[in-house]
Amino acid sequence: MNIILDTNVLIGALIRDSHIRRLIILSDIPLIYPEIMLHEVRKYKDLILQKSGMDEETYDKLLAKLLGYITLIPTEQLKERLPEAKEVMKAIDIKDAPFIAAALASENAVIWSDDAHFKMQKRITAYTTEEITKIILSNADL
Repeated sequence: MNIILDTNVLIGALIRDSHIRRLIILSDIPLIYPEIMLHEVRKYKDLILQKSGMDEETYDKLLAKLLGYITLIPTEQLKERLPEAKEVMKAIDIKDAPFIAAALASENAVIWSDDAHFKMQKRITAYTTEEITKIILSNADL
């Protein structure tokens, strides 16, 4: 299984030393994030800094650390699957099509998101943080 992270998951891990951050670090299951969506994380940098109380240097180091546990799927790899993904998400939230495309381009992939709209589409299985927690912990060597 491969897990495609939604931006809200990555931002949640940046904002606080939380359960989400520990899941990312603990996971033995491959975690994937569409490279094309890194602009979303950068767009919210000021909000992340404000909510977390971090300075920019700490933020940059933490983002790099988290990305060390995550495979970025190159935009080029998504291009072939993006039209299908847009079709899946057109009536839901087309801006999230890159996550569907990443799942379609990856073998046996699911999406990790706390945005309920991912559960509205039926092409790719989507799990909440609570559901992913059970999956990751059941696969962890504790």
